[in-house]
Amino acid sequence: MNFYDVVIIGSGPGGYISAIRCSQLGFKTAIIEKYNQFGGTCLNVGCIPSKTLLYSAEFYHKAKNMFFKHGITFENLLLDFNQLMNRKKNIINNICKGIKYLFFKNKITPFLGTASFKDKNTLLVLNNESKIEKINFTYAIIATGSKPMELPFAKIDGKKILSSTEILSLNYIPKKLAIIGGGVIGIELGSLYNKLGSDVTIIEYEKTLIKKLDFSLSKELKNILKKDGIKFYFSTKVENIEIIKSNVKIYANKNKNKNKNKNKNKNKNKNKNKNKNKNEKINLICDCCLLSIGRIPYTKNLELENIGIKKNNKGFILVNKNLQTNIENIYAIGDVIGGLMLAHKAEKEGILVSEKIYGLKNKINYNLIPSVIYTNPEVASVGKSEKELKNMNINYKIGKFPIKALGRAISSGEINGFIKILSNELTDEILGIHMIGPRVSDLIIEAVLAMELKASSDDLSLITYAHPTFSEAVKEAALMAKGKKPIHL
Repeated sequence: MNFYDVVIIGSGPGGYISAIRCSQLGFKTAIIEKYNQFGGTCLNVGCIPSKTLLYSAEFYHKAKNMFFKHGITFENLLLDFNQLMNRKKNIINNICKGIKYLFFKNKITPFLGTASFKDKNTLLVLNNESKIEKINFTYAIIATGSKPMELPFAKIDGKKILSSTEILSLNYIPKKLAIIGGGVIGIELGSLYNKLGSDVTIIEYEKTLIKKLDFSLSKELKNILKKDGIKFYFSTKVENIEIIKSNVKIYANKNKNKNKNKNKNKNKNKNKNKNKNKNEKINLICDCCLLSIGRIPYTKNLELENIGIKKNNKGFILVNKNLQTNIENIYAIGDVIGGLMLAHKAEKEGILVSEKIYGLKNKINYNLIPSVIYTNPEVASVGKSEKELKNMNINYKIGKFPIKALGRAISSGEINGFIKILSNELTDEILGIHMIGPRVSDLIIEAVLAMELKASSDDLSLITYAHPTFSEAVKEAALMAKGKKPIHL
């Protein structure tokens, strides 16, 4: 009989890391993956391939537009797109092999197939040979992740209407690429193909990019991407998408609101607002279209109804603070429970659940989970935004220092962006740190650590920073948040 202490369904970052931690704690552990390779969305069609391609695109862009400034010139610069894609495949395969090796070293039993619940202690796994294996367990962790959303009038066909999965495996560079959705995925992939030479247009329903970002970051990123040649339509709703021969035609409406205040009775001081809504019709023709309007939980074939696991109205599995479902021996982590859809959030949740099952104390401060966008320049953020602090009626101070004032930035030619620190006006405790600039995906960990230790902006300003580095911008921003004068501004 296949009996395990813990069975994990899904081998993405949340799943495979929770499996390793369970094994380290002495549990007999199994993991089930429905695809032929381990690693989930992040490794196979998400984080790793997108960052790999972004690095390659950035090298090409710099060779084309910046190397001459460093005295490096050449003739007949060529882009071998097939080699670029082959490198991505090799990197994915190598990391997948690494995960498989970790399963072997930690004595984790892997199953390839589709899992479904028979009862609260039994799973049935349908493998690729249409054979069913029965797995009995004490605890189960659901880590099945999410999948891209579709529009009701535009289904993903993988050829002309693409999700993030297909666009990472194209065999050509689109001349014209339309992206519906100005979230993290849309921005990163738009930046990628813009660097490779595509004419990129991003259509966003909201008034700004990535509305969860601190507005100053969103505004700066938009301005930089515009200079790179990316076109934007904000406050724009896509009404229909048609495939016409070899092209895709997008029909959209841009909403224009004009507010006029007229005072018709000065004695009574009454204002009347007249709102004029004007819709500008937009028709775009492109080679292909990326849908990046969000992601939905993936629970297909799990047959959760067999054991009565509860979900909310959007399909996300409901869990308590310990990430436990309403069935006490079954837990869920990562995208499938909603919240921040980040690989490192899923990892943290996987470790928490593994240790909870063992009996260890653990907790997650979701306010201190950083977010990163891998454009150029990078964007990183942790803690509260200005808007959130205003809504919470918390008085705060701002320290904002431009990257271009750093010696390291000037010498490297990477001068875009800033570091922004928000601290409590009374206590000086850091409430949020928002960054846009080179290497901020690495710099953000300093902000996370500082906030985890409840540091003040004064604490950060007193640290000795190596010179010349990009991290010196943190010190300068901290000085400004404390109310002191920055050194290099």
